[in-house]
Amino acid sequence: MEFFRIKRDIPFMRSALTFNVISVLLFVAAVFFLFTRGLNLSIEFTGGTVMEVGYSQGANIDGIRATLNKLGYADAQVQAYGNANDVVIRLPLHKGETSSEQSAKVMAGLLAADPQAQQRRTEFVGPQVGSELATDGLKALALVIFGIVAYLAVRFEWKFSVAAILANLHDVIIVLGFFALFQWEFSLPVLAAVLAVLGYSVNESVVIFDRVRENFRRYRKYSTVQVIDSAITNTISRTVITHGSTLAMAFSMFFFGGPALHYFALALIIGISMSIYSSVFVAAALAMWFGVKREDLIKPGGNKPSNSNDPNAGAVV
Repeated sequence: MEFFRIKRDIPFMRSALTFNVISVLLFVAAVFFLFTRGLNLSIEFTGGTVMEVGYSQGANIDGIRATLNKLGYADAQVQAYGNANDVVIRLPLHKGETSSEQSAKVMAGLLAADPQAQQRRTEFVGPQVGSELATDGLKALALVIFGIVAYLAVRFEWKFSVAAILANLHDVIIVLGFFALFQWEFSLPVLAAVLAVLGYSVNESVVIFDRVRENFRRYRKYSTVQVIDSAITNTISRTVITHGSTLAMAFSMFFFGGPALHYFALALIIGISMSIYSSVFVAAALAMWFGVKREDLIKPGGNKPSNSNDPNAGAVV
């Protein structure tokens, strides 16, 4: 399915150097903020207090959040639990306060707002749990990266594999850089979004690389730059459909998903937007700088290339 077809190839690689410089600057800035400001880790990583509170009628989650804001816990998480009458409150530990002091202070504020509020349970999540979660997350990220490199090296060629993983890490680091710069809360859902962005970004790179390989077979007289420009142009309609749909979903969660999905959706929006950029101006450009050529992808005696001079002849998006 195509919304449109561009008949003349767009010279994307003509501006590759300029955009690569921009990418390097963004990447360095993201790393700088990660080291200087760090991530604002949620209770799952740092430890804190978990409270379950019950109400005789439906819990007013917005009212509970307002009460917690007045008490100085603007970074607390409030979620419905089990049914409309129960909520779970997660409180990051503040300096100078113990878990019992936190729970007593919060419960006093909730009782002042609604005398029928009942404290069902209170638990302390220690930092050791957070350390294990962080370690597991890093292991998962390392395994994903290794799998992507191995897959692309087998399917295409090592130059594409290295280009794709550098582009994907570029997306992930920039997403993390945004969270470090603005001190948005980094929680397990956000970590899941980051891993999703990693897989999503490599999918876009694979689509372009697959078209590059196809065009090397089809247009024997084309230079590498012309082949890459043609491949990107051929896939623009597919890019608009795919990214338009996923961004619409992410924006829907951002605006209508409530606080529980706010940062998860935000990470997806940034990551998807960056993957569109990186697949063209990072992954494809790096493959070009690495010197990919027809002989890297087409074995001697392979498919006979077409003599067509039309860069879009036979292209399927």
